[in-house]
Amino acid sequence: MRRRGISPVIATVIIVAVAIAISIAVAGWLFGVFGGVSKTESLKIFPDSYIDVTNKQLVLHVQNVGGSPAQIYKIEVSGSEITTATVTTSSQGAATTTTSLPVIIKPGEDVYLKVPLSGITAASGVAYSVTIYTEAGNVYTATVYGK
Repeated sequence: MRRRGISPVIATVIIVAVAIAISIAVAGWLFGVFGGVSKTESLKIFPDSYIDVTNKQLVLHVQNVGGSPAQIYKIEVSGSEITTATVTTSSQGAATTTTSLPVIIKPGEDVYLKVPLSGITAASGVAYSVTIYTEAGNVYTATVYGK
């Protein structure tokens, strides 16, 4: 009895087709994952943020290093919620604008948020926990000091 297999040409075509299909699947997965990551917000709070005890205001140096705008709707200082404050935003090299919460920080934007502290007594040299809440459901925390 003589055994017969598939011809070498057909085998080569099948192997090449499978390799191309796997390459396309891997490329789609990679671009899908990297594309999804770049379309989220990500706030970086710089260590030069502080509480100005003389003027009773929180000065936050924040940058959106993500790929989509970040909308800050609430800020807490040591558990005290600030939701209705007027926020002064100044970008480096840009004019200062004043707005109420929520504040939108565009991708790549580097801003200073100056938030008046009413009802919060701040002292120089004391550490305060600051928590930022965004509409996307992200929570960012930092420790700032009064000065």
